[in-house]
Amino acid sequence: MDKILRLGLPKGSLQESTLKLFRKAGYHITISSRSYYPSFDDNNIEAMLIRAQEMARYVEAGILDCGLTGKDWILEQNADVHEIAELIYAKEGIRPVKWVIAVPNNSRIKTLRDLNGKRIATELVGFTRRYLKSKGIKAEIDFSWGATEVKPPHLADAIVELTETGTSLKANNLRIIETILQSSTRFISNKKSWKDKWKRQKMENISVLLKGALAAEEKVGLKMNVPEKSLKRVMSLLSALHSPTISALSDKKWYAIEVMINEKVVRDIIPKLKMAGASGIVEYKLNKVIP
Repeated sequence: MDKILRLGLPKGSLQESTLKLFRKAGYHITISSRSYYPSFDDNNIEAMLIRAQEMARYVEAGILDCGLTGKDWILEQNADVHEIAELIYAKEGIRPVKWVIAVPNNSRIKTLRDLNGKRIATELVGFTRRYLKSKGIKAEIDFSWGATEVKPPHLADAIVELTETGTSLKANNLRIIETILQSSTRFISNKKSWKDKWKRQKMENISVLLKGALAAEEKVGLKMNVPEKSLKRVMSLLSALHSPTISALSDKKWYAIEVMINEKVVRDIIPKLKMAGASGIVEYKLNKVIP
C-alpha cells in the first residue's frame, strides 16, 4: 500500500495565495469548481480544503497529518500541534496580519481600561477573552459571524478584527486602540505524524520548497555583461548584496555578472549599473531560493 500524507489546505481568504505558493514550489494542483479535494501531481499527498479556523483541531486529532493555518487560529483553539515552519504570507501580500481592538472614531473609548463592562464583537472569542482577562479587563465577548466592522456602535461597543492594511477599518470609520496579536501562516503537523520517519521527511521536503518559493517572492535575478574597465564601479554598486557570480567571457576584456536582488531596489540600481558601464542587463523572475 502506498504511503499517504494527509494535507489540509486553507479554504477561504488564504486559499488562492496558498495554492499559488504551492504551485510556485513546484506542485501541480487542480481543483474542480465544487470540490473540497484538490488533486496533486504527487500520488503520496491527499489534500483537503478546510477553513483555517478549524485546521488546527483536525491536525491535533490526527484526522490530518499536517496543514496550513494562522498562528491566531492555533492559539484560539489551544491546539497541541507541532509547528514545522512559519510562512509569512497573507491574502494581500507577504506580511504578517494583526488582530486589533477597534472602536468608532467618535467613541469615548480611548484605552483598554475603557472597555470594562463593554460589549465586544469578534470571531476570535477565546483568545480575546484570555487576553482581556490577563489585562484585568471584564467585558462581554460576543461571537461575530461576519461583517464585524459594521457592528459598532449599535451592536457592540468595540470589535476585535483581523487586518492587514487597516483600510477596511478606516472605511468603516473605526480607529485602532490596541494590537493584541500579530499572526502569520504556520505549517503544522500532528505530533504523532511528526514522529513517523517517512511522513516527517515528506513534510520537511514540502517545507523547504514552500520557504524557497516565499524567499523568491521579493527577489529577482539580474545578469549583465561588464567590461574590465567598469568592473570595479559595477561591483561597488553591488557590494551590499550577497557575493555576485563573476565569470570571464571569451573576450578577455569582458565579464558576466549574475546576482539576486530585492525587487524593490532593482528599478533604482539598473540605471546606475548602466551608467557604470554594464550592458546586456537582464532581469528575471525567481521561482525558488533555497538557502
